[in-house]
Amino acid sequence: MSKKNNTPVPGKKRNNYFDYSLLFIIIFLLCFGFVMLYSTSSYNAQIKFQDSAWYLKKQVKATAIGALAMAIVAMIDYRIWKRFAKFGYIVSLICIILVVTPLGSEINGARRWIGVGSASFQPAELAKLAVILFLAYVISNSVKSMHKFSTLVCVVVMVSPAIVLIAVLTKNLSSAIIIMGIAIVMLFVASPKYIHFVAVGAVAAVGGTIFMLMERFRMNRFKVWLEPEKYAREGGFQVLQALYAIGSGGIFGKGLGQSVQKLGFVPEAQNDMIFTIICEELGLFGAVSVILMFLFMIWRFMVIANNSTDLFGSLIVVGVLAHISIQVILNIAVVTNTIPNTGITLPFISYGGTSVLFLMIEMGLVLSVSRQIRRE
Repeated sequence: MSKKNNTPVPGKKRNNYFDYSLLFIIIFLLCFGFVMLYSTSSYNAQIKFQDSAWYLKKQVKATAIGALAMAIVAMIDYRIWKRFAKFGYIVSLICIILVVTPLGSEINGARRWIGVGSASFQPAELAKLAVILFLAYVISNSVKSMHKFSTLVCVVVMVSPAIVLIAVLTKNLSSAIIIMGIAIVMLFVASPKYIHFVAVGAVAAVGGTIFMLMERFRMNRFKVWLEPEKYAREGGFQVLQALYAIGSGGIFGKGLGQSVQKLGFVPEAQNDMIFTIICEELGLFGAVSVILMFLFMIWRFMVIANNSTDLFGSLIVVGVLAHISIQVILNIAVVTNTIPNTGITLPFISYGGTSVLFLMIEMGLVLSVSRQIRRE
């Protein structure tokens, strides 16, 4: 990334920029998410909690807190977070470790949360944000030596604890993959020597394969992925029902609220599998529309990153871009059985208070970077 020339031009007025297009996309995805969340979860919520809007209410509360956090972060100069990047990363590692202590809580058979009173949050979501800020700080301070393979290895080693702790202690392979993807994208953008990534990729592939072989249930997921009909009792049922939902939607879907698969056939449809209900109720048209909105969001990220006044700001936006892109791609790939099943939510749309809260903070950072862009 080249350094921008910010020397004022005499006779030309310079105004702060604000990306209202990105703000519109965020609001649209959130509102669309509320509609689809209620449609998807109302039956399940009525059965479990005798309140059809139970999931929606919790999501709205988390989103309201996230919107306030986004507004505050957007008004703060993003460069101030350089001072707290290392501290934030260390705190995120400590929070991951706390999951295996009495402070940790288990939900749906997975111990990935920290309970604080009646509230709980997932440290993996904090780690994603912390890694973005930490890598932006480290890379921007090491830009002159990024062409060296030793520097690349050093940065990878520094971010490895977050990936290993999340994968081993919380057994959350999907979040570990996302964080690894964020790191690779940010390093790829900052490094002028792309050949180095061949070696890093080979090491990551070997390490990932060994990690897969360490747990039997991960290998079972490959079997389910290849032959879901044969292993219907071992996880293939959810995959098959998701594919039935997608296939039955056709071009324009059955209509909002008319899904059959959400009536207990697709387990926890409001979480990872919400895209299947979108396909069933709104059809191919609705699915493509959602994908196009995410593509529009990614394009706005690219515009902001390219016009940022410094490398630190550009890398923050690149990190958020990588996070959203990887999560959307993996979620859609999982629900269409393109890759083995793993728990990955659809940003802004799937149910999850911690997820939407930290996503909104990331959006605040991107909007803060956009506010520093000068236009003439």
